[in-house]
Amino acid sequence: MNIGILGAGSWAIALAVLLEKRNHSISLWEFNQEDAQMLSERREHPTKLPGITIPESITITSDITVPILSSDYILVVVPAQTVRATMKTINEVVDQNSIAAIKGWILASKGIECSSLSLLTEVVTQELSVVDSSKQVVLSGPSHAEEVSRGIPTTVVAASQNNELAVEIQNQFSTDSFRIYTNNDVVGVELSASVKNVIALAAGICDGLGFGDNTKGALLTRGMVEMCRLGRAMGAEEMTFSGLAGFGDLITTCISQHSRNRRMGELIASGLTMDEALNKMTMVAEGVATTKSVYNLAQKYNIDMPITTEIYKALYEDKSPIEALKDLMRRESKPERD
Repeated sequence: MNIGILGAGSWAIALAVLLEKRNHSISLWEFNQEDAQMLSERREHPTKLPGITIPESITITSDITVPILSSDYILVVVPAQTVRATMKTINEVVDQNSIAAIKGWILASKGIECSSLSLLTEVVTQELSVVDSSKQVVLSGPSHAEEVSRGIPTTVVAASQNNELAVEIQNQFSTDSFRIYTNNDVVGVELSASVKNVIALAAGICDGLGFGDNTKGALLTRGMVEMCRLGRAMGAEEMTFSGLAGFGDLITTCISQHSRNRRMGELIASGLTMDEALNKMTMVAEGVATTKSVYNLAQKYNIDMPITTEIYKALYEDKSPIEALKDLMRRESKPERD
């Protein structure tokens, strides 16, 4: 199988290394020409995924036409807020017949576009008219690049409205350390992948403030409630949120030392502003932009999402994390299932 990977961050590299072991032909696209040259020469990303060798058989390029014209399947692993720009570029430099010839587009990016509040599958369809939902799969679950690249076992889901395509990805991408289940709830899986990063920011703030296990357990549970509320409003299946893409990824992202969103929360708790904290990050914390998207979706659908609201205020209105916590704890008393 010929697979093109758009993006060359830690998750993209991890997937490239994983899939190369299945003897697939891999081309890896890096937007920045200097970074692409560095990766080609060093065969390693010294800051994003140090210690992981990129096999020589993997083609690394800054020319986006290379993976598009040479691949049967395309993995989208660019930052969520750049997916639209990437699709626009493809539309401009690749003919429609070549785009239509791609058998499947697998989205491994996680987030919701801020400007339009669109899910990433929607963004792809909006920009590439020949790519409808039957050609898209969302790959998500507890899968930090640092562990996947080292063959540490995990399980994820491949969600698509086209079950045959989901099964094809399941069969071709699974390894002894990377087990894939199929799912047909694309909206639920995409929302899970996005909202869990907002809750991970809150988890990092809790860690940064020195709170304990009780706090973390309560946060994850009530965070899941918010995820389900938004999912119901947007037509997702509630069972999805208790699965790998939902609770599985939520737990991982909120407790892991590898979680960039949890780390971002720690920096906010230390007293840094959002911009100051972002400047200290070496990788993209998708939860920052996603917090704005999820907050606006909550307003759009008139949903009560208090944790999301307080994280939004901490990030975008410079609200003190301590005051945010106090406001959460002092909310009007109500039944748990209300």
